[in-house]
Parts: sequence; C-alpha cells; structure tokens
Amino acid sequence: MARGGFAQWGNDLYTGRRSYPIVQRRRLWYSIVALFSAASVLVLVFQGLNLGIDFRGGSEFTVSGVSTTDEDVAIDAVATVAPGEEPHVSQVGANAVRVQVSELDSEQTDQVGEALASAFGVSVDEVTSSFIGPTWGQSVSLRALWGTVAFVLAAAVFMAVYFRAWRMSVAAIVAMLADVLVSAGVYAVIGWEVTPSTIIGFLTILGFSLYDKMVVFDKVRENTLNVTEQTRSTYAERANLAVNQTLVRSINTSVVALLPVAGILFVGGFLLGAGTLKDISLSLFVGIAAGALSSLFFATPLDVTLREREPKIAAHTKKVMDLRAGLVAEGADEGMLAAAASGSAQLVPGHHQGQAAQPRRRR
Repeated sequence: MARGGFAQWGNDLYTGRRSYPIVQRRRLWYSIVALFSAASVLVLVFQGLNLGIDFRGGSEFTVSGVSTTDEDVAIDAVATVAPGEEPHVSQVGANAVRVQVSELDSEQTDQVGEALASAFGVSVDEVTSSFIGPTWGQSVSLRALWGTVAFVLAAAVFMAVYFRAWRMSVAAIVAMLADVLVSAGVYAVIGWEVTPSTIIGFLTILGFSLYDKMVVFDKVRENTLNVTEQTRSTYAERANLAVNQTLVRSINTSVVALLPVAGILFVGGFLLGAGTLKDISLSLFVGIAAGALSSLFFATPLDVTLREREPKIAAHTKKVMDLRAGLVAEGADEGMLAAAASGSAQLVPGHHQGQAAQPRRRR
C-alpha cells in the first residue's frame, strides 16, 4: 500500500468512513484464542519447558576455542564418565560449547572436564566449570513467580483505578495472561532452553501488552463516555470504532518494536549462537506480536462482552436496537443505519446527542 494510501486508510478508519466489524465478530476471536491457549496448555503439560540449569540446578561446563561444535562430541565425552547422564549441549558464539548436566561430585566434575578437553582437542585450561545447587534454582523460580504475580496485581489495580471500570481491568489482565501463555507454548514447542533471560523477556511482554491495551482502552473510554445518554449507537459499536481508530497506531508500534527484536533473534540466535540474545529475543518477538493482536481482537471484545452484562448497558443496547428497528420499518436511509452500526462519530447528522433520529414524514 502506497504511503498516501496507507495514510488515507488510517484517516478513513479514524473518522469512521471505513470500519471493520472486529467487536461484532468476537466469537471468532474467542475461538481462536481458546484454540491457541488450549494447544499451549497441552504442550506445556505433555512436553514441558526446557528449563535451564539456573532453575533445575546442576553442573555446567564451557569449552572454549573448539574447532567443532558438534553436540555428539560432548555427549560421548560425558558418557565416558557418567553413562546415565543426558547432557544439554548448546553452541556459544562461533568457537565455544556449553554442556550442562545434573549434579556431579568434585571427582566427576574433574573427570568430565578432562574428557571434554580431550574430545575437543583443547587444553584443560580451556574448560571452565560451575555448579548451581537445586536450592538456588528453586529460589530463582519462586522469585520469578512472585515477580509476575506482583506485576499482574499492580497492573490490575492501576487499570481499575485509571479507567474506573473493573471490567476493563479484568479484560486486559486475561488478555495479557493469554499472551504469556501462548508465548510459553511456542517456547516449549521450539524447545529452546528457559533461562533467567527468558523470564526477563516474559516480564517485558507483560509491560508491552499492558501498554498496548492501555492505548486501545483509553480510546474506548473516550468514545463510550456518557454512551447511555444518546441513542445513535451502542456501547459495542462505539468500542468497535475505538479499535478501528487505534488500528494504525497498533500496527506502527508493533512493527517498530518487532523489527529490531527480529534482527536480534536472527543475528544472535542463528548466526552467532549467543544464548542470552536468543533466549530473550524469541520470547519478546512472540509476545509482542501476540500482545498487539490480543489488544485489538481479544481484550476490547472481552470488555464489551463483560460490559453488556451490566443492566444499564444492556437496557441501552436494547433501546438503540429497538429504535433502529423502528427506523427500518419507517423506511429510513440504509446508509445512515450502516454508519450507526459501524460506530461512526458522525452517525446522524442534524441530531443532537441524546436524541433519536426521527423518520421523515411522507407527504
């Protein structure tokens, strides 16, 4: 789409001359979110996350200056000392290999170090080892969990106070958790190791997802202010207008955020083999994309579903639809009714807010 065309498209969305029935098709979006969420849960239950040594504890060896990064070389070397071990081998940079195994005693640690040095054809000085106990891993996991819970609770309270509508807060939190669940499911499918950098990425996802939903909900609040005092459009139609008005901004923000993350993911993960860059960039890439989509197609429709359960909003929606049905019976202009259904701000020209459009009398 040409630059002028994209700008015109965005202007048409903002003014209501063009509108996509996003909120009106919320059952479709609910089904898609439910499908991806269920798939993520099944993957996490049956396959699980590939937890790094920081969470499960164990011994880690880093072999530097290697001429080959073949995993089988490291696996065979570890098997000569501890046959029952299933080491996790990963490439670090262009000429280093990281080998992680379960807890070893000091004698086995020395033997594995020597075996790795011999297998890769380097001196023993090129092999460094470290040990992380299971207590440390449990502590890291617990702190990550409490950090996530504290962030979610603080975000829920902040949004409820800011928007003065707890249903918006609930919708945003549910959508935000769905973003993290889907991101975790993708991470489990790919099988990349979960490290503290991954957790940082997930927490960053929560922040970006919250920001994007705040932008959309702020427009929803603006459009639905005193919505029950007029009879031109329903709460759902005004919310749908808000989604369309923020669509271009969400696209631009997401693209700007995804491009550098995609670059880090490709360069760090596939070219350099840098573990930290790979761990954090994958979670960020999936989470940012999911957060942008859920803000438009899940959070706002969910807010509408919850708000329509309020007696006041439900009564107002029924009143608007009944008046609209009366206009149809009287032969009202179809274009005007279509504009009302889209949630356009210029719904019924010539009529003040709070007044119903009156059908023209036949002479």
